[in-house]
Amino acid sequence: MTSTLYQQIQQLYDASSGLWEQVWGEHMHHGYYGPDGNLKKERRQAQIDLIEELLSWARVPTAGALSEPYRILDVGCGIGGSTLYLTEKFGSIAQNNLKSDDGVDRDFSRSSEPNQKGDRVTATGITLSPVQANRAKERAKIAGLESNVNFLVADALNMPFPDESFDLVWSLESGEHMPDKIKFLEECYRVLKPGGTLILATWCHRPLGETAGELTDAERKELAEIYRVYALPYVISLPEYEEIVRSLPLTSIRSADWSKAVAPFWDVVIDSALTPSAIWGLLTSGWTTIQAALALGLMSRGYESGLIRFGLICAVK
Repeated sequence: MTSTLYQQIQQLYDASSGLWEQVWGEHMHHGYYGPDGNLKKERRQAQIDLIEELLSWARVPTAGALSEPYRILDVGCGIGGSTLYLTEKFGSIAQNNLKSDDGVDRDFSRSSEPNQKGDRVTATGITLSPVQANRAKERAKIAGLESNVNFLVADALNMPFPDESFDLVWSLESGEHMPDKIKFLEECYRVLKPGGTLILATWCHRPLGETAGELTDAERKELAEIYRVYALPYVISLPEYEEIVRSLPLTSIRSADWSKAVAPFWDVVIDSALTPSAIWGLLTSGWTTIQAALALGLMSRGYESGLIRFGLICAVK
């Protein structure tokens, strides 16, 4: 990534992650409110539901096909919310696979610690924010998963991993930060093992083309403000992501637009930001975080107008 963009992203998340965790918890991504976005849910439950719905949609993991050791890469891991959740979930599945047909657990070497997953499932999270990486390590220790997970400050366009390292490459709302979408997806492909799965969920703008037309000046202006506030170089449409993915040697490629399902999230965040503790946290967290909070309405309006979309891609190597 360019040094200026790198610094902007780092500063945004260094400054805002503590407040986000304090007010909204460990998951720094959208929530899922049903296919049409009309289900009423507690915010954190909606965020967990998004993870579960993504896994179900991408058809992973299947218990019989869970290789051991199973390695997960979380690209843009935040403070480790998804990383730790996936490690726990996949670890439980791997442990159940060790039970015999009569229900007796044959893994006699298993640690007595309830959260210890041995080396059957491991996960690595990468972020540009040292603050996030350090907090994620703290949270892993609290969860008893420090031997199963690792968090690094690393550039997703030049990942410090050998080829074919991971069974699952998980990118939940990080693609929008990438200044080179092609290079980003090439890197995801490079580090994915044969037979492994890529799951990408990312901010997009509406599709372009003869029917929809090009972006209007007003739409470009609105996107430019979102880019400025959230340290984004640019976003592309879901069909453009599909075109990139189809240029790579991947199979079982599928895509979906879940904009309706996640759009209510922004109004929920806006409402919860109006509490005294949240307002005080904003005032003490610095101008970068305040700008991001003031721009929450931009995202809400973007979904309402159809300019902002929530795009999904999954594929198998």
